Amino acid sequence: MTTLVVGLATSGLAVVDALLADGEVVRAVDARAELPAAEGLRARGVDVRLGVHEPSQLDGVTSVVTSPGVPERAPILAWAQERRLPVMSELEFGARRTAVPTIAITGTNGKSTTTELVASMLRAGGRDAVACGNIGYPLTTAAAAGHDALAVEASSFQLRFCDTFAPRVSVLLNLAPDHLDWHGSFEAYGDAKARIFEHQRPDDVHVGNRDDAEAAARSAVAPCRVIWFRSGPPGEGEVGWDGDTLVARADHEVRLPDLPAGGPTWREDLAAATAASLAFGIAPEAVEEGARTMRRLPHRGETVGEIGGVAFVDDSKATNVHAALAAMRGRDEVVLVAGGVAKGVDLSPLLAVADALDGVVAIGEAADEIAELFDGRVPVRVATSIETAVGDAYALARPGGTVLLAPACASWDMFHDYAERGDRFRAAVIGLGMEVGDRGR
Repeated sequence: MTTLVVGLATSGLAVVDALLADGEVVRAVDARAELPAAEGLRARGVDVRLGVHEPSQLDGVTSVVTSPGVPERAPILAWAQERRLPVMSELEFGARRTAVPTIAITGTNGKSTTTELVASMLRAGGRDAVACGNIGYPLTTAAAAGHDALAVEASSFQLRFCDTFAPRVSVLLNLAPDHLDWHGSFEAYGDAKARIFEHQRPDDVHVGNRDDAEAAARSAVAPCRVIWFRSGPPGEGEVGWDGDTLVARADHEVRLPDLPAGGPTWREDLAAATAASLAFGIAPEAVEEGARTMRRLPHRGETVGEIGGVAFVDDSKATNVHAALAAMRGRDEVVLVAGGVAKGVDLSPLLAVADALDGVVAIGEAADEIAELFDGRVPVRVATSIETAVGDAYALARPGGTVLLAPACASWDMFHDYAERGDRFRAAVIGLGMEVGDRGR
C-alpha cells in the first residue's frame, strides 16, 4: 500500500512524517522543480517526484493526501478521482488519527483570531489545549502531541477533502466570496465550508452567525444542536452584545464586560469563541480569563505608527473584500492601501466605503482594476512597491486621518504571505517617520 502526498509544504511534510512513523510506503509529489527537503526525504525512503504532475505518479497508489495549496481542480487530483482513489486533506488525515475532542472553526474572516481565543479559553478552563490546523501547526502534528483538547482552524481548501471529520463543536463565522479561483464558484466555496458540520452527530454542537445571511442559511441545516451568536443583543439561548458587554444566554447568563479591543471582527469573533467554549463545557469565568489573556495576532487592525497626526494601521490579514470592508467599519478620513491577487473575486463592493476615503493607493496585480474602480470618486495613485505606497498614502492623508493597509487581496504577487506584507508596511512607516522627522511634513 502506497500513499501519495501531494504538496510538500508544512502540512504535507507532517503527513509524510506520520506515515513513515507508521511504516507506510510513501510517494510525494510537488509542482516545484526544486525543494530543499527532497534529498532528506529520499534518504528516509520517500519516493519524491518534483516538477510537473503526471498520471504515472498515481501508479500503485492506494490513497492520496493533498495539501491546501493544491487547487481542487488540479489535474493530479482529477486523475486520482478518475481512478476512484480516496483523496483526503491533511485535516481529514490528522482527524482520523486522534480521538481528542476538538472545536473547529471556519469562515471567510476571523478564523485565526477565533481559534486563538478558543485555545486560550480552553487552557484557562484547565485543558491542555493548542491552536492548530490552518493556523500554521498541522492537526496531524498536534494530534500526536498528547493534548486533551484542540482548537482547529479549518480552511475551505482543507474541508473540501474531508469525509469523516466531526468536531465536538463546529463554528461557521461568516461567508463571503473568496478563493473563487480555487473553488470555481461561491456555491462550491460555501459547500466546502459547510463540511465542517456535515458529519457531526446529534449530540454535537454547531455555532452559527445569526447576522450573516449566507452563513446562517448553511448553519440552519447542521445535523446537531445549533447555538447562535450575533453582533447585537442576544435572544434566548444566543450569545451577543448588550452595548459594550458580551452576554451569553445559553444554559445560563454570562456577562463579560471591559474586554480589550481586537481587530475589526473582534466582537463577532469573541461572541463565537464564547459560544463554542461554553458549549464545550468551559466555565464562564475561564471563558472571560481566556479572552483577557489571549495572544494578540499581528496584522489585524494593528496601529503601527503615527506621523504628522496620521495613524498608520496594518490590516494585511484583510485578504478579501469582506475583510477589507470590516477593517473600514467605523472609520472615515482614510487613505486605503489595497491590491494584490484578487482570487477571482469582484472588487466593486469596495465602492461602498468611497465616501469615507480621502484617497486610494493601489498595489499589485489588481492595481489597475482598483484604480479604475475609484477613478473620479477619490484621488488615486498606483504604487509599484509597499514603500512607495506608504509615501503616496501619507501625501494624500490629512492630520487626524488614517492610512489603512486593508488590501482586499492576497499577497502572493509581491510577498511570501500577508505577514511579510504587513511587516514591510510597518518597516516603511518607520522609515517614513524618520524621513519626515528630519524634514517636517
